[in-house]
Amino acid sequence: MQVMRRIQIGFLAMVLLMVLSSYWFNRIRSDRKSHKSKKRGGLAQRELSNWESVCEPLFRGEKLFLWKEQPSPVLRPSDAAEPEDYCSNLKAQLHYSQSPPTAEEISFPLAFIMTVHKEFETFESLLKAIYRPHNLYCIHVDEKSPAQFHSNVQRLQSCFGNVFLATRMEPIIYGGMSRLEADIRCLMDLLHLRTNWKYVLNLCGQDYPLKTNLEIIRHLKTFKGKNITPGVLPPNHAKVRTKFAFRQVLLPNRSYVAKTKKEKSPPPHNITIYFGSAYYALTIEFVKFIFKDQRALDLLDWSKDTYSPDEHYWVTLNRIPGVPGSMPSAGWQGNLRAVKWSDQKHHDGCHGHYVRNICIYGVGDLKWLDKIDCLFANKFELHSHPPTLQCLEYRILKRAWNQNIIALQSAS
Repeated sequence: MQVMRRIQIGFLAMVLLMVLSSYWFNRIRSDRKSHKSKKRGGLAQRELSNWESVCEPLFRGEKLFLWKEQPSPVLRPSDAAEPEDYCSNLKAQLHYSQSPPTAEEISFPLAFIMTVHKEFETFESLLKAIYRPHNLYCIHVDEKSPAQFHSNVQRLQSCFGNVFLATRMEPIIYGGMSRLEADIRCLMDLLHLRTNWKYVLNLCGQDYPLKTNLEIIRHLKTFKGKNITPGVLPPNHAKVRTKFAFRQVLLPNRSYVAKTKKEKSPPPHNITIYFGSAYYALTIEFVKFIFKDQRALDLLDWSKDTYSPDEHYWVTLNRIPGVPGSMPSAGWQGNLRAVKWSDQKHHDGCHGHYVRNICIYGVGDLKWLDKIDCLFANKFELHSHPPTLQCLEYRILKRAWNQNIIALQSAS
């Protein structure tokens, strides 16, 4: 009996291997045929039904051996591609080209700040999802990033009239003032370029949207012109960040922030310091305020030698009564970002891998991502877990197409 059972198991394994081999062969052959119009992660509408059969079970939490974090067979974009060819291919993959923006979206333009330093294809997937011709996009590239990465970003930026590079690039040091300075630079550039946008949202190159552009707009509208800066009074573990002075250390092979023994002076203007998220959604009136109001300018200067000042600067200013769009009594609400921290227990664990205590999502996280009510999720690596981003792309396109159908039905 045991011999027969082993024979049966071996036969079934061989059949499964043949089926999977056939699937991957056809996938690779199909992807090569469509390479001229599609790059990594790009989904055409005709492929929706094919991706539905793969992704929907994953969103339900089903385990599929097929997607056990196997490398994607689709071809990588060529670094040597001519700019004209690259731009035409990229524009063909933009989500809005497959699901045009509604009148409601056009009347509520947004601005985005994207700070990037690696994972170009992941960042490219993000831009393809959020790009709209009536929005504005500022890209800040870490000055320390490799020359090829800078070149790839510049080539992408050159494809669009409303996507631009920050006028000055900072060498980003984790936990340092440079991260806040990158946002400040882009905010200044955004104001100089255009002043009709309603909100600005900051992203990193490893974010990805969980909502469509229309859903993001409707979420922001519920705040009725208020800024969204999640945060609270600093817990004990965060108080050291502003109690002592820190200094940025930039070396050829590494960079870090070092704590000194020097105690900080009290915050200017007797401002109460808050602690929160580095992510925000700010009104244009608030952005104008930070460049003119002396409290904002002095707080920025005071924050230069604190630890991770981007996690206190925005939320602190937004808790001051009378500031444009301020929310003095707000807490963590806002639903800006879904993050799985390794030390938090409100989620089902990380099914990809952790980097600096933040989960890099795998396919096992898709069920959680599908259910959570946030605008964006962080973080992703297209190279490490390609099906995760590809299934989220399928999901966001499907939602946008459904919204367009409803809009057309309402208009008729």
